[in-house]
Amino acid sequence: MSNTAFFLDHITKGYQTKGDFITLGSAMLDGQTVQGAFVKVPLKTMNRHGLIAGATGTGKTKTLQVLAENLSDKGIPVLLMDVKGDLSGLAQPSPGHPKIEERHELIGLPFEAKGFPVEILSLSEQNGVRLRATISEFGPVLLSRILDLSDTQGGVLAVIFKYCDDNKLPLLDLKDFKKILQYATAEGKAEFEAEYGRISSASTGAILRKIVEIEQQGGDRFFGEKSFEVEDLLRTNRDGKGYINIIRLTDIQDKPKLFSTFMLSLLAEIYETLPEQGDSEKPELIMFIDEAHLIFNEASKALLNQIESIVKLIRSKGVGLYFVTQNPTDVPEGVLSQLGLKIQHALRAFTAKDRKAIKLAAQNYPDTDYYNTAEILTSLGTGEALVSALDEKGRPTPLAATMMRAPMSRMDILTPNELQALLDDSKLVLKYNETIDRESAYELLNEKIEQAEEVKAKAEAKAEKEEAEARARKVDSRTTTRRRSSAQNPIIKVLTSATFIRSVFGILKKVI
Repeated sequence: MSNTAFFLDHITKGYQTKGDFITLGSAMLDGQTVQGAFVKVPLKTMNRHGLIAGATGTGKTKTLQVLAENLSDKGIPVLLMDVKGDLSGLAQPSPGHPKIEERHELIGLPFEAKGFPVEILSLSEQNGVRLRATISEFGPVLLSRILDLSDTQGGVLAVIFKYCDDNKLPLLDLKDFKKILQYATAEGKAEFEAEYGRISSASTGAILRKIVEIEQQGGDRFFGEKSFEVEDLLRTNRDGKGYINIIRLTDIQDKPKLFSTFMLSLLAEIYETLPEQGDSEKPELIMFIDEAHLIFNEASKALLNQIESIVKLIRSKGVGLYFVTQNPTDVPEGVLSQLGLKIQHALRAFTAKDRKAIKLAAQNYPDTDYYNTAEILTSLGTGEALVSALDEKGRPTPLAATMMRAPMSRMDILTPNELQALLDDSKLVLKYNETIDRESAYELLNEKIEQAEEVKAKAEAKAEKEEAEARARKVDSRTTTRRRSSAQNPIIKVLTSATFIRSVFGILKKVI
């Protein structure tokens, strides 16, 4: 048996699966594609998370596209973070190309062009279904971690939430939160101290500055109503295909705080909402986080710990997370250790640091008799990748340098008219794009302050009136006293009478 035949048998047995699966492409040996050496990922293990990495231009986005459309075809909903804005073409079928046909002939797979059900979502003012969440839904613990607060500041935040719960003050948006922070150390200071103890204005000031930082990155558009419901990410169309939900993030690349805040809140909401299901035959939802370094580079230690915890726990909810980035080292080791599927496109070694990173990346893959992993990582062509997955029993599959299949959908963005037609046909746009600003903590606190000021003003006016009346009574009393004193003294009355005065002058004349 030839080396190629041994290799084909090695790959076929290593990627054998009894349940449903996705075919990524065909394995390569000595730079040549071995037709029929299919590299398959069981749906049963897709909730074990994964990584798609590689240098710019090596095919990461197309691999993401292939996974998303094949998951949709299997009835599994997908959520994509579209940072570069180049994934909307999933809604339209591929126009085809001779090179695509040639690639699939080498792989041994027929090529079929098709579009998929797509929903366009947005965190900002871009067209799409508006994604929002309320401050109350975050809660004090998650919000403290997002804001990277100290233990003391986190305690203050817990008291703030407790006060709002006790007094039925909904915390919906950032203006609600800023208002209650100001109220706690100003108009409501005495009330807070009486019920919850003293709150330092230095702590509330520090929290307020962190809130302003998020607000400047567009958080005022994210926090509010109507809150997005997780169930709307789990839809399928009439043909049983899972919706591919694409979040347009092209205008928040320079706003990592908002991006990481949104990601963590979404993961937490999904974890809280979905029931435990253990290991099922296929996942409930797969999330692809493109340009994953945007989350990790600017994240605080507390935020990284929270993300790592959710990555470990959310698998049991039937949710798989797939990080897409240029270098595996962009993802923390605590997260990398949880990943089942690794698709590594070519890495480029231009510096000593690059070579060190490639050597480190090579050590993360299973040993193989067919490849020098460190060498092949730098020699892979566009649309080729090293693949390591898990079989149905959770064991690593053989390492395979893979000729990746081409996307069935368009490898380009939608035109403005196509995008508008997609939005016009969306049921979720009608559901979420109306801005709601109902009565919440901001309005209720303002009303409470106004009422307190009105009561205070009335009390002050009443006190002033009573004081004025008292002063007037005192003056009247003195005047009356003087008058009564003059009327009751007969000596004064005689001495001041005209008759007495004339008599005195008459006597004086006679004497003279």
